[in-house]
Amino acid sequence: MPGLSALQGKYQLELRSTMPKDLCAENIKLHPFTALVTFARAHQAAWVKSMYCLNGDSDTDDENTNTAVTPLYNLTKSEWWFHNNTNCPAYPPADGEFLELPAGGTFTVEIAQNRAFTTLSYDGELVTDWPDGGNYPANYSESPDCITSPNLHTQNESMAAGTAFAIAYKSEIEDVEVEDLVVFSTLQNTPFKRLATYEVPAALPACPDEGCICAWGWYAYELASSCGTPNMYHEGFRCTVVNATGTVAVGAGQAPVWCEDDASTCVSGPKQMLYWNQLDGNNIEVDGYDLAGMPKSPAYGPKCGFSWGAQNDIFTGDDLSRRYIHRNQRKLGSAGPVDRASFWAKAK
Repeated sequence: MPGLSALQGKYQLELRSTMPKDLCAENIKLHPFTALVTFARAHQAAWVKSMYCLNGDSDTDDENTNTAVTPLYNLTKSEWWFHNNTNCPAYPPADGEFLELPAGGTFTVEIAQNRAFTTLSYDGELVTDWPDGGNYPANYSESPDCITSPNLHTQNESMAAGTAFAIAYKSEIEDVEVEDLVVFSTLQNTPFKRLATYEVPAALPACPDEGCICAWGWYAYELASSCGTPNMYHEGFRCTVVNATGTVAVGAGQAPVWCEDDASTCVSGPKQMLYWNQLDGNNIEVDGYDLAGMPKSPAYGPKCGFSWGAQNDIFTGDDLSRRYIHRNQRKLGSAGPVDRASFWAKAK
């Protein structure tokens, strides 16, 4: 990677704080690249071409945007749902761009505080293993406070809260309801480094021809004052399932519950994403302390009934096999009765 001084001359990056204007002193005159690299209170988002707000709230290619990174806290549902407070649903990915979810496989996204620090910008010249383009030791940690550069809301990797992807079998983001969006994969000890790889359930069925809507989220861990506000992140994507053979639909998502102290009370089956600390639309409430003596903070892991990795208990919906046969008959130009065994061999 070129030295920072060389990159400063090559890229004129402006400071884009994720904090409110009255707190971030936007008009301070700093070298723009230095400001972006060293600004400690930035946050994180998952970056791929199929995301909403890839270019921020603009139709023009913007290699230096962090609109999707803005955390969500104390907002109305109409504001926080798919980052509508920054108008992200109005800026979909380009036609034909889908996050591909290989059934039974994995997919990788880049977690970063600005698109500039991903391979989607500047030919990847600002990319390192970390979300802010910096370099840190493999065992990077802070104690008793939290890591603030990059702002990961954790003391170390092992304490990172966990992130999740969810899927809705709807093709238009405005049609998605809370119960449609079901968590299908979680990733322990994230967000931490830039690359994050998620497992996909083998039985995840195919999306409609126009694709599905997916979402990525996490909750900032309320560990200490230095960890910042326990914000929510809720980011939208166009997605599609590839190599799909699953024939049972994903069921309607149920609201998760805090169940760390009694696993028998965990919600089984398909679960909604976590919505907390908002003015309305919350689907989980917690108070008191967890078993480690820390303030309870909802997270995508066993404390709220999620297993790590692919969520294989979400298939409680309709039998899709007849629907798939009729759908693929049209694609294969077949008519009349179909032998199921030979059909699936052709359709795969």
